[in-house]
Amino acid sequence: MEPLGTFEIFTRILYQFTPVWLALIILFAVSAAFKRRLGLYGKLFDSPIGMIGFALVMFWVFTGIFGALDLIVTHDPLAQLSGMKNKVPGTPLRSPEDGQYAWYLLGGDNLARDVFSRMVSGAWVVVQIAPLATLFAFMVGITLGLPAGYYGGRLDTLLSFLANLILAFPVILLFYLLVTPEIVVTGVPNYMATVLFIFPIIFVGVLLNSRYYTQPRFRTPLLIGVLGVMTWLYLSLISEAGTKVAILPGVLDIFDIPGGILVVFVSVVFVNSPTVFRIVRGLAMDIKTRDYVAAAQTRGEGPWYIMLWEILPNARGPLIVDFCLRIGYTTILLGTLGFFGLGLPPESPDWGSTINEGRKLLSIYLHPALPPAFALLSLVLGLNLLADGLREESLKD
Repeated sequence: MEPLGTFEIFTRILYQFTPVWLALIILFAVSAAFKRRLGLYGKLFDSPIGMIGFALVMFWVFTGIFGALDLIVTHDPLAQLSGMKNKVPGTPLRSPEDGQYAWYLLGGDNLARDVFSRMVSGAWVVVQIAPLATLFAFMVGITLGLPAGYYGGRLDTLLSFLANLILAFPVILLFYLLVTPEIVVTGVPNYMATVLFIFPIIFVGVLLNSRYYTQPRFRTPLLIGVLGVMTWLYLSLISEAGTKVAILPGVLDIFDIPGGILVVFVSVVFVNSPTVFRIVRGLAMDIKTRDYVAAAQTRGEGPWYIMLWEILPNARGPLIVDFCLRIGYTTILLGTLGFFGLGLPPESPDWGSTINEGRKLLSIYLHPALPPAFALLSLVLGLNLLADGLREESLKD
């Protein structure tokens, strides 16, 4: 078979992304039809910048999902095919098997793996880790930041000191310490996961209890059911056979998270939580002086009800914007860790690791490093544009 030309490569890549294009069309059509009922998300469609950012973000989200379902990738991202080492884009396989895709659309890397498939699979790594790690960081920051800002005093002083202590430490050095094998062997990341991952349970428990405190017949079974499921998920997340934290038996342990991913996840949550704490604390200190908070206090509402149902909803605009930006920061951090070969397994197709492997021969072969670099750049750009659009629309409320 003949090598593919530039136009053929481009059209074949577009064709491989067909599920993504269809998903984007359906998403935008449905969202546009009901945008007046979708709150801030619906208003985003009035912002061209926000829509461009949203399209870029959802492109990579759908790419990660469909790539994990093998609907986009052309080859196994870990497979090494003979004769494809450092081959240029469009190079045909020497002797493709029946049903095997006949070309490396974006060429091969220094280990003869398909660059296109690794780029697509790398999106799934980001889609799995970045949003969830950011969400967990927000759970920690909100749970600690609200009482610090609302009560003030010694509690605020203590929590602010701890947050500043973490923020004062160089981020990259902190990552190095958390993901080095010597630290991992001690079980420190597992112990940190045990502490950090419990905050969503605390947050949801206090949220539901404060909302339905006056309805004990409904509140009690609701708390038992929700917290029971969340506790099971929590124990399954932190429990890992052969580590310092092995709580659940294998039958009940529904999650099998590789050690490297858990370490990276915990590291990202730990580093981001203090910044979220400071933002939430500042918002709580400002909003607690508003008239509607004083009205809630006059009605006799409890402190946690006021914090979670009066202050937090009125701080949603800045927090949503920061959430989008922080996912971008987390994506960059994941790329940085992968670039330095920390945390994730060496064969992982994450974009940072792929860029690091490609840079070694960058003066000779550009194609292994450029696609993941462009993917990382476009996703972070999309998140920043999305945050700008959300900021513009939230200021109009």
